[in-house]
Amino acid sequence: MAGTLVAMSTAAGPPAIAVTGLHKHYGDKHAVDGLDLQVDRGEIVAVLGPNGAGKTTTVEILEGYRHRDGGQVQVLGVDPQAGDRAWRSRIGIVLQSSEDLGSATVTELVRHFAAYYPHHRDVEGLIAAVGLSEKARTRARHLSGGQRRRLDVALGIVGKPELLFLDEPTTGFDPQARHDFWDLVESLRDEGTTILLTTHYLEEAERLADRVVVVTDGTVVAQGSPHDLGGRTSHRALVRWNEDDVVRERATDSPTRVVAELAARFAAAGQDEVPGLQVLRPSLEDVYLQLIGAEQTTGTTTIEEVRR
Repeated sequence: MAGTLVAMSTAAGPPAIAVTGLHKHYGDKHAVDGLDLQVDRGEIVAVLGPNGAGKTTTVEILEGYRHRDGGQVQVLGVDPQAGDRAWRSRIGIVLQSSEDLGSATVTELVRHFAAYYPHHRDVEGLIAAVGLSEKARTRARHLSGGQRRRLDVALGIVGKPELLFLDEPTTGFDPQARHDFWDLVESLRDEGTTILLTTHYLEEAERLADRVVVVTDGTVVAQGSPHDLGGRTSHRALVRWNEDDVVRERATDSPTRVVAELAARFAAAGQDEVPGLQVLRPSLEDVYLQLIGAEQTTGTTTIEEVRR
């Protein structure tokens, strides 16, 4: 995206979000059931989970829009149920869908929202940072889906929030718009903004998140960096190759040894390369599907069964 955001140092201090034993129920339905969550300052944390897992309810409680039935919650050191205007000026929210503001131009909207905050970003600089300089005088209703999403982000960060909530921010984006948006989110992290992100795109979580939290049935079932979630890096490797026109594979804890054995065998047969050689470990998608599959079934569900 055009423009840059000026970097700031990340302030040390208590976690931006601290949740212990969170509960929310609707009649007999426990939407959130003893959920624990911590987000440190300066982190990007991605919350993943199937529809109905309790993600949206949890985020709405953190934003102060929904009351909880139990548990302890601190957001920027304040209980959201007691959050006042000063506290709200410290958070930014980009909802999955927003109200219709189509009659105003991009500049008018950003300037209008900026007026709500005692310390806001420069309007023209922010419009440039989200890549909308050429659309500054365009009415919101004439923006494309990706451009409107950039405007949503501008409105969410115009008040220089310490903490930003992003709810499915790139739904409906084309691939280029999604990558541009990721660049913007990374620039926000670089300037010290803490970000809680909900998304269904595993690639998005892997690109952006310092930590991934998987939620099902209203509770956290796994968390960790995208690279080691669920013991991903410790899973057995799968070595795959072609031999006699047949795809062969071997699961192993020692892929280097297996590859060396294959190379020696094929070299003895006069072949310099092992045809179709691949060394595979579970992707983030594989681990995620296994986690939610195991949680929602008997605990023995395979990735292939979950996909079916």
